[in-house]
Amino acid sequence: MALHRGAPDLPLLAQHVSHHRCWPWDIDLFMEMNNGRVLTLLDLNRTVLAKRVGLLKILKERRWGLTMAGVSVRYRRRIRPFEPFTTKGHAICWDDKFIYLQQAMIKRSGEIANHALYRSAITGKKGIVPPKDVLSAMGHETVSPPTPQWVQNWIDADATRPWPPQFSDASI
Repeated sequence: MALHRGAPDLPLLAQHVSHHRCWPWDIDLFMEMNNGRVLTLLDLNRTVLAKRVGLLKILKERRWGLTMAGVSVRYRRRIRPFEPFTTKGHAICWDDKFIYLQQAMIKRSGEIANHALYRSAITGKKGIVPPKDVLSAMGHETVSPPTPQWVQNWIDADATRPWPPQFSDASI
């Protein structure tokens, strides 16, 4: 947040870009960026994105929260110690409950190291705040862009997942 405090505001669907380097405390036993650290850095990217599009201001004013309700991450290339990389993220679309975002880490070579699809929710005292209400509070009277098929496929597949999780006695 400190590095981007003077960054200009962004349009609602714009992309926030940040530049990083993999430090020794980011790595795991296999001398690559730890998958948990990847999620943390994506979290930081989303937080700055939320600030730059005006969401954090509304969350504070309304006493709403922001939570992640699901994620699918595809890891494809290792990020090694001291390697520079760029993180990019933006909102894709929304439905009656969730806002869907995509984020990626890109190596200096241009290779995508990882890609994440997030389902986020804004929460209030009565539970999930519909995205249309959030956008209205932000001054946007906009309809969601069409949901890409790959995002809809993930939504549909995740809806078949049992909740709460079911475990056999042998696996506990």
